[in-house]
Amino acid sequence: MAVMRRTRFDNWPCSIARTVDLVGDWWTPLVMREAFYGARRFEEFQQRLGVSRNVLTQRLDRLVDEDMLERRPYQDRPVRHEYRLTEKGRDFFTVLAAMIRWGDRWLADPSGPPIELRDRETGLPVEFEVIDARTGRPIDVRQIIPMPGPGLPKDLAERFREANHDQPRSDAL
Repeated sequence: MAVMRRTRFDNWPCSIARTVDLVGDWWTPLVMREAFYGARRFEEFQQRLGVSRNVLTQRLDRLVDEDMLERRPYQDRPVRHEYRLTEKGRDFFTVLAAMIRWGDRWLADPSGPPIELRDRETGLPVEFEVIDARTGRPIDVRQIIPMPGPGLPKDLAERFREANHDQPRSDAL
């Protein structure tokens, strides 16, 4: 039986590929979800998710290594740790918010979404929208033009320009 090796995307010149390399398995976004919902200790994550100990250990270790979570001791004998969101980890909430918005719109039960996230001050449900921070307008894929950025290697930027002629096909949207 052949062992399948995971394709690594962490060095690709693509923000989506690099993000998928970090959080693209089934469990990692769910571990982060539980961290946002208040899980701190290994047992809490395991109980909430029903994931095996070895898989959870691997995911938590990777999230700590990637500075998404910070491991802090809460007990000395035996030493036990809790996991806290870092600034990088808290910033990942925008990714989960986009997934929640899309899932609530296209995959939710007819009775409504499974979880409502509410504003602490008003108690009102939060309505997620991806906006352009410069204009405050909602982002519409039909109004976006992908262009090579400063982090794209020159040879790939040239191939990108040739393939896209600096404009996506309007019939694809």
